[in-house]
Amino acid sequence: MNTVAHSLPDSATMLRRQLRRMLRYPSMTLMLIGMPVVFLLLFVYVFGATLGDGIGGGSGGRGAYVDYVAPGIILMAMAAAAQGTAVSVAMDMTEGIIDRFRTMAIWRPSVLTGHVIASVVQALLGIVVVVGVALAIGFRPDASPVEWFAAAGLVTGFALALTWLSVGLGLAARTVESASNSPMILMLLPFFGSGFVPTDTMPAALRWFAEYQPFTPLTETLRGLLMGDAIGDSAVQAAAWCVGITVFGYVWSKYRFNRPTSR
Repeated sequence: MNTVAHSLPDSATMLRRQLRRMLRYPSMTLMLIGMPVVFLLLFVYVFGATLGDGIGGGSGGRGAYVDYVAPGIILMAMAAAAQGTAVSVAMDMTEGIIDRFRTMAIWRPSVLTGHVIASVVQALLGIVVVVGVALAIGFRPDASPVEWFAAAGLVTGFALALTWLSVGLGLAARTVESASNSPMILMLLPFFGSGFVPTDTMPAALRWFAEYQPFTPLTETLRGLLMGDAIGDSAVQAAAWCVGITVFGYVWSKYRFNRPTSR
């Protein structure tokens, strides 16, 4: 019974299970979506006028800064969703339901597939909310339909990459509490990239780190697509990071899920 022939119906069942869990715990979803919105409003209305003058572009000020910071906040929304994924996976692993699933005649990878697809849906929902708020406070993208399509593909690919990585973090965590803390580094990385200020304004050591971590090329690519600016080689780097993180997260998650549990 544990064959690929059952992959689609079993994965659909596990996806429905995860979507129902999202409805059962709406506070988690609201927190993961609300946190990026709070950061967006904070940086635009508290720091935006000053930082916008420093960044320039158009007339500068708050209007220039909301155009600059919105892509970084969009990626932060995906990092926030990763925290919820790790917690959800850790809950399954610590509450004994996985042991029950392993005794059932189901396609075993469907358990992780349900987590991944539901988490990507949650991340994309958060992005829709962030973009809507950004548009309401002055974000004015200048993307063509093709660029919007490319931006959507980039965001979906990165959401998938972070989701597989967070699944691995949830499987590796021994408690739900530790699972909630392990993805925090993903929330901090946008601050140490080009999401909020240009990297050339940073000290040399920090600038080197910012330029060689995944959020910088992803932010530059997304910003270029949405604002109609030149992207350069950032798109290649962003695609490479997405593929690399996805492969690593998938292999790691599969290994952790298939190993004998000691919980």
